[in-house]
Amino acid sequence: MEAEIKWLDNPEIFRVNQLAAHSDHTFYESEEAYHKGESALLQSLDGKWRFAYSENSKVRPVSFYEVSFNDEAFDTIQVPGHIELSGYDKIHYINTMYPWEGHIFRRPAYIFDETREGIGCFSEAAYNPVGSYRKCFDLDEGLREKRVCIRFEGVEEALYVWLNGHFVGYAEDSFTPSEFDLTPYIKAKGNILAVEVHKRSTAAYLEDQDFFRIFGIFRSVILYAKPVMHIEDIWIKPVLQEDNVTGQISADIKISAKTFVGKVKMILCDKDGSCILEKEAAIDQQVCFMVEKIEQVSLWDYHNPYLYTLIIELWNETNHLVEIVPYQVGFRRIEIKDKLILLNGKRLILNGVNRHEWNANSGRCITIEDMQWDIECLMRNNINAVRTSHYPSQIPWYTMCDQHGIYVMAETNLESHGSWQKMGAIEPLWNVPGSHPKWKDAVLDRAKTNFETFKNHPCVLFWSLGNESYAGNNLLAMHEYFKKIDPSRLVHYEGVYHNPKYKDTISDVESRMYATPQEIRAYLENEPKKPFILCEYMHDMGNSLGGMKCYIDLIDQYEMYQGGFIWDYIDQALWVEDEITGKMVLRYGGDFDDRPSDYEFSGNGIVFANRTEKPAIQEVSYYYGLYK
Repeated sequence: MEAEIKWLDNPEIFRVNQLAAHSDHTFYESEEAYHKGESALLQSLDGKWRFAYSENSKVRPVSFYEVSFNDEAFDTIQVPGHIELSGYDKIHYINTMYPWEGHIFRRPAYIFDETREGIGCFSEAAYNPVGSYRKCFDLDEGLREKRVCIRFEGVEEALYVWLNGHFVGYAEDSFTPSEFDLTPYIKAKGNILAVEVHKRSTAAYLEDQDFFRIFGIFRSVILYAKPVMHIEDIWIKPVLQEDNVTGQISADIKISAKTFVGKVKMILCDKDGSCILEKEAAIDQQVCFMVEKIEQVSLWDYHNPYLYTLIIELWNETNHLVEIVPYQVGFRRIEIKDKLILLNGKRLILNGVNRHEWNANSGRCITIEDMQWDIECLMRNNINAVRTSHYPSQIPWYTMCDQHGIYVMAETNLESHGSWQKMGAIEPLWNVPGSHPKWKDAVLDRAKTNFETFKNHPCVLFWSLGNESYAGNNLLAMHEYFKKIDPSRLVHYEGVYHNPKYKDTISDVESRMYATPQEIRAYLENEPKKPFILCEYMHDMGNSLGGMKCYIDLIDQYEMYQGGFIWDYIDQALWVEDEITGKMVLRYGGDFDDRPSDYEFSGNGIVFANRTEKPAIQEVSYYYGLYK
């Protein structure tokens, strides 16, 4: 199969040869490796790569993936990282509009009839930058003579992959892992990996988030090897019964192997490492450990994020341990009963923030240390919930939230704000994804990848369909997917407020942005059908966050008001050397001659971009502390 540049223009093509999404579990080849936390089955490709920048696809080095290609004229670039922050292209911040508005007329494919508009829209555009990456590597010893795959943890926005001159695959969806099987083409030594990243494709219509429009391989790239028997996917289902004392647990496991001879073990341990449950079954492609009753479980919540460890082991026919997978699980129950959101039988109060991933030096390429600082900031300021605005966060974030009892609204990577709200007016004439059949599979795939990756995390209480994408049959299909595949969690979507036709069929909760206290009262005093949350409120821009008490007072006044998420957690700004003083200063949208731009609207966090707390966070800490 050969790569096609026209895939950039077609919303029906968003993954080619990409492996199916699966749970984010880690795996080890031995007990020793597990206890050390070091796996010889993983190899990082982070670091320096060879790189060339092109302004559009027509002038890109088309044959750069060939083994014989001479890349001496290429520069070097750090992976992970953003291309714009490495000295190429333009830094551009925009909120609701699409970044090309005012520069070029463009409409989504298939929105008016079955003939595909936009042919060549991105593949032949005069401005649609391309990053051509090359990486030479030898396989580490632990990966040799095994099945080898590659995981791109985050690439904006569309990527093509080749290995040793062979086309491997294509992927969109910038914020969830894209994985490919390299086994047919991999060698022990002298591999040449080529990755072509395009700044825009039809995915750009679905990724119109309020952020800097920067692209490249901005999260880690990992090689991983599968042992002769390998756990491809695991779905762990801990259940807390109504008595809030008794638990049940089951696990669905998918296994790949050359021969299915051997056994699978499931072991559940408490926080002290004591085994409280052990099961065994013959190995097969699918193994289901059925529900087992557990007495006196410890509950997971913000006040006591108790985690058990579930261990899955694969043993071969000679009783040799081939693979071990540990996963931390928590027993908790999220539900709506009598029009109230309850966690473990008690009314849930969300003292939340919306959180972009951001670092003032490296943009959306953030570190473990950044995440650890963020968790500590949440904890010391009585913040108990995070909405991953408006895309999935890095995988370690969800684990940290599990460990600290932070409630997560896990947002799907979807926002099409500019397709239905024009200059502030509601005008959905060419809204995507809307109800257009040709756009349905792309958004369903984003929902599925979000679910499959993070389904085992106790911190995830809500699946969110995305942000500010109006409403239509395709959003309804996403809602129905989540409810069918995972009825144990709630589904959130705010956009039905603008299209009330779907109010009763999309979203388990009444969700609003920036509703006044008076508007909230009017809803709650007029036969409300659903509990109410503010998915965005307060909007901490400049010297704001006044009046928070008016919202906090509603918690005692109306049981069906259950809190919300402040917009937002951290400013989006970048360190730049000032032209006059020579000092490093933080610059916001519009400071980079970027047009159209929403200027300093990128700065509305309770934390500055350099992770210094703003004075406003004192207000947050005080009022959220009243309802810990």
